[in-house]
Amino acid sequence: MLTGPEGSAVGGRVRLVLADDEALLRRGLRVLLEASGRIEVVAEAGDGAELLTAVGRHAPDVVLVDVQMPGMDGLTALRVLCARPDAPAAAVLTTFDLDEYVATALEFGVQGFLLKDAEPDVLIRSVLDLAAGGAVLDPRITARLLPRLRVASGQRRDVERVRSLTTRERQVLELLADGSSNAAIGDQLGLTEATVKSYVSTVLSKLGAQNRVQAALIAQRAVGVDG
Repeated sequence: MLTGPEGSAVGGRVRLVLADDEALLRRGLRVLLEASGRIEVVAEAGDGAELLTAVGRHAPDVVLVDVQMPGMDGLTALRVLCARPDAPAAAVLTTFDLDEYVATALEFGVQGFLLKDAEPDVLIRSVLDLAAGGAVLDPRITARLLPRLRVASGQRRDVERVRSLTTRERQVLELLADGSSNAAIGDQLGLTEATVKSYVSTVLSKLGAQNRVQAALIAQRAVGVDG
């Protein structure tokens, strides 16, 4: 394990905790992610309680969490974890059949939803993007989420909120909705990372979004109505 005594990463690798009750799946994901040379799985957890313990011990940059686990489930653990001021970036690992936990996880502040059968390069890129402050949402999940969240009155509010943004704020929102980190948005728009952080904060406030994934979904719903 390439971590220091307090769980700090060695060689600039992203520190990751995997939480899933299927040991075989955890092992497979670990091999896949660590093969990139840019990710170090510092701990594995089989339930929510083990996840919280692992996060406290290793201070990871990112956690990937299966919601449906025995004992303390992933959703309960995420509620506790995301409420912490020093919480790592968190993404839900799920199967294609989404459950009702999605909206709740968004409210907690989860930054991403990934399918367990995603291509290896997609999973690796997603972990790196999460560590850099981005949001990740598998397109197949988006296709399932939007119909559930598509309520006419809510869509109209989303359109009005997006229209209230300045041109620059809309540019930031568009890149944010693509999952870009603050650094990547800055590179695209020729802005400093600090300036982008300020824009993102303003965009979230104007949209009434608690996090980047919520902002991305608002943007996609609004586009579906406004074109």
